[in-house]
Amino acid sequence: MNAPQTVSQAGDIETRMQETLDAQREDFLREGAVSAETRIDRIDRAMDALLKHQDRVCEALDSDFSCRARQVTLLTDVAASVQPLKHAKKHLRRWMRGEKRPTNFPLNLLGGRSRIEYQPLGVVGVISPWNFPVNLTFGPLAGILAAGNRAMIKPSEFTPATSEVMAEMVAEAFDPKEVALFTGGPEVGQAFSALPFDHLLFTGATSVARHIMTAAARNLVPVTLELGGKSPVIISRSADLEVALERVMLGKTLNAGQICLAPDYLLVPEEKLEDVITAAADAVKRMYPKLLGNAEYTAIVNDRHYQRLSGYLDELAERGARVVPLNPADEDFSAQAGSRKLPPTLIPQPPEDSKVMEEEIFGPLLPIRTYKDFEETIAYVNSQPRPLAAYYFGSDPAEEEAVLTRTTSGGACINDVIMHVMQEELPFGGVGPAGMGAYHGEAGFRTFSHAKSIYRQSKLNVAKIGGMLPPYGPATEKTIKMQVKK
Repeated sequence: MNAPQTVSQAGDIETRMQETLDAQREDFLREGAVSAETRIDRIDRAMDALLKHQDRVCEALDSDFSCRARQVTLLTDVAASVQPLKHAKKHLRRWMRGEKRPTNFPLNLLGGRSRIEYQPLGVVGVISPWNFPVNLTFGPLAGILAAGNRAMIKPSEFTPATSEVMAEMVAEAFDPKEVALFTGGPEVGQAFSALPFDHLLFTGATSVARHIMTAAARNLVPVTLELGGKSPVIISRSADLEVALERVMLGKTLNAGQICLAPDYLLVPEEKLEDVITAAADAVKRMYPKLLGNAEYTAIVNDRHYQRLSGYLDELAERGARVVPLNPADEDFSAQAGSRKLPPTLIPQPPEDSKVMEEEIFGPLLPIRTYKDFEETIAYVNSQPRPLAAYYFGSDPAEEEAVLTRTTSGGACINDVIMHVMQEELPFGGVGPAGMGAYHGEAGFRTFSHAKSIYRQSKLNVAKIGGMLPPYGPATEKTIKMQVKK
């Protein structure tokens, strides 16, 4: 349909992107009110592109990661993008309806009426990450397109093959005045984040988000930041360890732990530490009888992140910390140069000042801390930066209530991990260093819409009746007296 909207030349990148933004905004203003039919058509085209090119997406992600299972990509990138688009298509007519709001006394008695109408913002920028590049590009389009907006997208340079496929998908499905995608390195991302969008969504690292927010602030662009952090898993004495550790290790080994919501560390009763390690090892063995030759176990995305994770392990070795690789087939990872695979690795009682405890792991390493009294878990979680998610396994209602009410996280799961992100009716977002703002489902529609407040005045001369029209007199004093009392 259209030539891919890709840009690689640093010299003209800012001009090209600014021209695209101007063209999208001009066409948005020309279009006026965006009908439900138009929004649904755009959503349908996004779904058609995903379904048509799903095999190419699988091949591209397998190439970018050097090993990523087709099933993982279909579940976490393709299906996880189609589902929010289907959900938005189904519900957007209801979301678009205006809302009547109460009018304050006495204006309500005099005929005044209040309501809210939801309008598109205009052009929304999307900066998507490398770990689930298709899902975190097309998933947000559900809310953006449902709200009637145009979109410009900058995917990660860490998954170049996937970015090129997405560029072709977008160009085939959309006029560049509707949706456009720009590929390139950090210089493209820097220029992209500085554009005067009507809203900017960034998904990625907290350290990068600071630069994104600074750039957006120069144009007073509102931002939604979806970041990460160290999401804790609290294992209660009342938990079924076999069930709990199977679910924890699924969350930790999916995509080799390269998930913003992956369990980052465990808090377990001290007397159950060895039982937890055994249950984790058994769960991994059931899922992955071998790792190196197993196409279902994902590799680390690139050398930089592989070296970062290896560095965590090197530091622990130097400090004499206990490290427990979960390597069911006892394979020699050191001999597999270039494989970029790391076995799931438990780290019982790591030094509190080690990097694996201070930085977001984003890989298959899992520290384990122990506690004597459950109250210690609440205190420890609250002593750390607020995470994107908190997970509790157990059947004790008082403990569950303590985790949910006395800790603060972007979201939470009871007796599972990560699964809340799949619920389209739940807002997804972080808090504090884990992010700001939320989207998914109706929350996404609201995030990418402007809630316009509208008041309709009656034909009566309300200002005169209420004493607000000079010269002031007894009616004025009566109104003031009525309003300043408790």
